[in-house]
Amino acid sequence: MMLAHLAHLVQILSVAWALEVLPISGSKLWDVPSAPHPQVNTTVKLQWEPQCQFQLRHLQDGARITALVPPQLEGNWVSTGCEVRPGPEFLTRFYTFYSNRLFKALQFYYWDGGCREPAYSLTIKGKLRLRQASWITRGATETDHHVNKVGIVFHSQAAMQELTGRINLTCPGFPSRGGRWAPGRVYELYNSKSGRDCRAGLGFSMLELGLLRVEKQQHPQRRLVEELFLGDVHTDWAQRMNYRPTGYQRPLQSAMHHIHPCPACGIIYRSNEHQPPILPRQPDLPLELQGKWVSRECEVRPAVLFLTRYFIFQERSRSWEGYYHHYSDPACRQPTFTVHASGRYVRGPRSAAVPGGTDFVFKVTHAKVTALDRASVLMLNASEEGTCGEAGSWTLGEEQDITGTQGCASLGITLPHNEYELFKTQLDHKQRPLLFIGERPTDGSSPDRPEKRPTSYQAPLVQCAGMVETAARHGQRSQPGRASVLTATPWATLLGVSLYLLAVL
Repeated sequence: MMLAHLAHLVQILSVAWALEVLPISGSKLWDVPSAPHPQVNTTVKLQWEPQCQFQLRHLQDGARITALVPPQLEGNWVSTGCEVRPGPEFLTRFYTFYSNRLFKALQFYYWDGGCREPAYSLTIKGKLRLRQASWITRGATETDHHVNKVGIVFHSQAAMQELTGRINLTCPGFPSRGGRWAPGRVYELYNSKSGRDCRAGLGFSMLELGLLRVEKQQHPQRRLVEELFLGDVHTDWAQRMNYRPTGYQRPLQSAMHHIHPCPACGIIYRSNEHQPPILPRQPDLPLELQGKWVSRECEVRPAVLFLTRYFIFQERSRSWEGYYHHYSDPACRQPTFTVHASGRYVRGPRSAAVPGGTDFVFKVTHAKVTALDRASVLMLNASEEGTCGEAGSWTLGEEQDITGTQGCASLGITLPHNEYELFKTQLDHKQRPLLFIGERPTDGSSPDRPEKRPTSYQAPLVQCAGMVETAARHGQRSQPGRASVLTATPWATLLGVSLYLLAVL
């Protein structure tokens, strides 16, 4: 929830990071800038409850994940489930990249949040060329891509009537071959040679191809999983056709090397624009927040935020705690700062806008901040008196309570404040509970009004414990003789989680 208030800070920190990183040697396109070594000794002893220990025992095994630079795209890539984009839009994707740099992308759109009722399909053809490692989003690759053709197939008369009404607002006369629905017919939305362009009515854009990252993960039993991360889609419909991605959306997985079991992977791989995939029905799980939930991977947000999250919910008292651990690198190995926020929440009704979601209102009443690198310390110590904890007293690795100053102006945090949220739960391929929390606005603002409530989700959290204990029970005090040994409470937990994410996801 606090993440929206921190976006503008990243630009400040990235400048300071750049000052430390530059100069660097080498001028090759794939020389990715490297960050300075962490300033804090993060040697800790983690004391997990048994459930979390089982989930996160590989935290420090960093050899299980590899980012391919330059990325190897050739092959077929598919969604692993029903995806939700802002709007909301429900879709699955099937992208194919060829050795001659051509690509074909199939996007299947649905009426429902389970991707079982197809509305229409898009078939997109074009060409893509890898350019260089991104200097904006570390670990990513920038591309040049050109879309040649876009076609649409309507899967019912109702879909055709609704969508042609939208398309005709900006492209009168669509479709050109009569207004009756014809099963299997492909209607041309865009052709670079003829100049026809009717994409605007759908808010269509393939700018996601402008930023990408490929990861290989070694799972148990030597099972290889390959993931393709493509650029994020702007949460504001009016901005999505011109937005240059700086984060990622839900990754696609290789049709050859994907998680197991993955019923959706095979169904999508066997589909085409005329026969859209219909995914298996998912159980309608009751939304139970009670327990502890952690990130499954090192997460990337727009404005170049790398972070992991850790939440504790106590449903009886309707209270929550959240730990947001920020890093300067896409593997979440080099910490910059952490925010510990807490407060209360109110559960609302089932979402009227997003099927399967539930509305919540969260009140943030307390927050603490820990600076974990030199740039963060310098920035916080430059705060004006009374605006962000005790002015001039910020030191490396020492937590400060910012509740007394009603937040931290330097971080854009105001206390107390409300946020209007969207939650849902579902099971992953191992039948573990996952928690989806509403996607943050791309512009870095906060969903502080009902009309700004999210209509899509962030990367899911996995439940690591159902029983809640106070965070202090997992702590270890600093040991004498060490420069700065962090306590093994939430920070240690999330540091461990970040290493685990690098290792196995």
